[in-house]
Amino acid sequence: MQTAKPDTRKFVSVDPSKCTGCGICEYACTQEKNQQWDPLKSRIRVIRLTSMLNTTMSCRFCKDAPCANACTEKAITQAEKTGLLTIDQRKCNGCDWCIQACPYGGLILDPDTRVAIACDLCDGEPKCIESCPEEALELVSDDETVEKKWKAALEKIPSQAEKITDTVKKRQWTSIMSEAEKRAKKTTEKLENISKRKRPQEK
Repeated sequence: MQTAKPDTRKFVSVDPSKCTGCGICEYACTQEKNQQWDPLKSRIRVIRLTSMLNTTMSCRFCKDAPCANACTEKAITQAEKTGLLTIDQRKCNGCDWCIQACPYGGLILDPDTRVAIACDLCDGEPKCIESCPEEALELVSDDETVEKKWKAALEKIPSQAEKITDTVKKRQWTSIMSEAEKRAKKTTEKLENISKRKRPQEK
């Protein structure tokens, strides 16, 4: 995982074939940004499409960002090299035009302040990536990588469905339970690590 501040465009991307839809990335994000577990304020959001296909949405820091162009209050500015967004909370009036303009669902309105918020990569150390128990998230620098992952994930669905069907027909519950236990253990460990993070006032 990248640990230095990015000097070029990078954004968080998900491998749909690995994502289980657990939502831990949402908890990790809000614990880091708001010191509370509140998925409604998460800058990354899990979309559960089917039982075998999940994805996430977060800011991709588009070149010539549509959200910034749509903002009538000029509350959104964009870094030239990284594309990272800065949202001036004093100027944002919560109109949500930026949200409508975003092609990737990368911004949301904070449910309390009604101010737009977006991913800022946690100064180069995205906590969502660090906390994902399935290692489904990573930093990428181009949209083509995202498209390739989606194509590969969709191609795997028929074989995954066939495997599940065959396992159920043969009543091989042991293998299913074993995989579930391993996944539950990783999930628990990640949740415990998130909950142990000290709040700023506790440091």
